[in-house]
Amino acid sequence: MKFQKLSVLGLGYIGLPTASTFATHGIEVVGVDINPHIIETLQSGGLHIHEPGLRDLVQDAIKSGMLRVATRPEPADAFIIAVPTPFYDSDKHADMRAVISAAEAITPHLQKGNLVVLESTSPPRTTIDLVAPILEKSGLKAGVDFHLAYSPERVLPGQILRELIENARVVGGITPESAQAGYDLYKTFVKGEVIKTNATTAEMVKLMENTYRDVNIAIANEFSRLADKFGIDAWEAISLANLHPRVEILKPGPGVGGHCISVDPWFLVEAAPEITPFIRTAREVNDSQPKFVVDLVERALGSLAGKKIAALGLAYKPNVDDLRESPAVEVVRLLQSAGASVKAYEPFALSATLPNINAVSTLEEALENADAILLLVAHSQFKAFDAQEIVKMMPGHIAIDTVNGWDAEAWEEAGFELARLGVSEFKV
Repeated sequence: MKFQKLSVLGLGYIGLPTASTFATHGIEVVGVDINPHIIETLQSGGLHIHEPGLRDLVQDAIKSGMLRVATRPEPADAFIIAVPTPFYDSDKHADMRAVISAAEAITPHLQKGNLVVLESTSPPRTTIDLVAPILEKSGLKAGVDFHLAYSPERVLPGQILRELIENARVVGGITPESAQAGYDLYKTFVKGEVIKTNATTAEMVKLMENTYRDVNIAIANEFSRLADKFGIDAWEAISLANLHPRVEILKPGPGVGGHCISVDPWFLVEAAPEITPFIRTAREVNDSQPKFVVDLVERALGSLAGKKIAALGLAYKPNVDDLRESPAVEVVRLLQSAGASVKAYEPFALSATLPNINAVSTLEEALENADAILLLVAHSQFKAFDAQEIVKMMPGHIAIDTVNGWDAEAWEEAGFELARLGVSEFKV
């Protein structure tokens, strides 16, 4: 199947790189987002998200005339839905309103022979039970008059442009013909293997991948708590355990964030709560890790009330600007609720505004009058700090490392009292 024009709905961390990549591979693309600020930013040559290489790719695509951006979709040969699916409520239910709206926006433009692909991470059977009935309000039958498929993104922030092209791609169709149409679309630029399956299997693949990661991070986080209790260094113990040829324990930290690993397992729990107790428990362990970090900070400071803390990092992982579901943000909020005064410094998202969080624009401002410095995200520039210089910039000499990013001996030699996640005060 040949495609000349594509409409991509949602110009976020996945939609924009996807639209731009298709555009630079010979397909006319209309990128759609309902946020007028995003459209205006892109039309003026700006970028609303941080991803290495993305600015040049987007600008090249727009200058070539192959990529246009708009607030509404247009008739096209294929449509990709790449909108967010966050939580709807405190019970961690999936918010499918953006997917519903996107499908409804496509329906007036749907024609026989078109392909619609859902990329948004979704609970099992979303493609069949939610998206298909909406599109069929056009009078066309899914799998008969038009093709419908699900194809999850499987890329790592910071490596998106490379992994979009090189990673294997799973395409699940509601019919074999729909899967083949999806295969034909993605082979426009995907160099990795493109595997055809059915839509619900493709939905499960994405959820299984991230649930697997979440469960393994949960055991690492529990190991950090056990190490603290038993008076050992979790990081040393994990490195020694990983010498076993069939063991690969992941790294503990302040929790799990982002719009994938911290969210996707809940979609399985929501879909089948009676048979997912293990997945739920892992989620609860990781969701409670920020509280464990706050307890560590309180032990290091003796008390949190009135203490001034410089928190380094708000992103959910190193070297990205993505704050979605970030455990670092939760740690800051919990510290403030306990009476601490926190200045947070996130160099990758200096313009970000978060409710009730004092995000400052420089390291110096964060460290001014600070009683303690708290490392929450292992950004490369934070790990490279010279402790001898940092100690001169703040009156307090307490440091807390939650990601094993600093050399303990160097920081202690500089005059800091260093507390570390997963490391008891007991020393040999």
